[in-house]
Amino acid sequence: MAWRSCGDLTSGPPDAICNWATTPRVATRRPTPATRSIATARAFTLRTMAKWGIEARGADAAAVVTELMTNALRHALPQLPDDSSPPSTWPIRLGLADPGPYVICAVADPSTDLPAPRHADWQDEAGRGLLVVASLSEYWGYCAGPPDQGKVVWAAFATPLRSG
Repeated sequence: MAWRSCGDLTSGPPDAICNWATTPRVATRRPTPATRSIATARAFTLRTMAKWGIEARGADAAAVVTELMTNALRHALPQLPDDSSPPSTWPIRLGLADPGPYVICAVADPSTDLPAPRHADWQDEAGRGLLVVASLSEYWGYCAGPPDQGKVVWAAFATPLRSG
């Protein structure tokens, strides 16, 4: 879904335009239901970016994944109905896609509440996560998942031109 939302990323110089007809490299994980999953997701992002040869944006992508995972754990899971049984699979998913000149990091969660940046007071200890996402990525956004299946929040990072 995030890849489709980034469809306008195909504009730019002819040598930088992504060939959307080819299949992108994709890596996914279902993080465990614990705060340690944030560190695991961050390490997964750094390893994947290194494996793909795009370490230059690895630290930015890892910081954004940290924020998106934190938001999913903090805001999405408490909204699961109290009377429901625990989900059979962990409801948060992390995906990385490399379709060309952009790497897309996406976190899916079960909440249908849309992410909205807020203005945090200078003394607030939280509330700046989406500002971090916006400042470290070229584009970010969200899209609804299938009915009753939450949303996906994504960020796109321009990567250096690579010979392919």
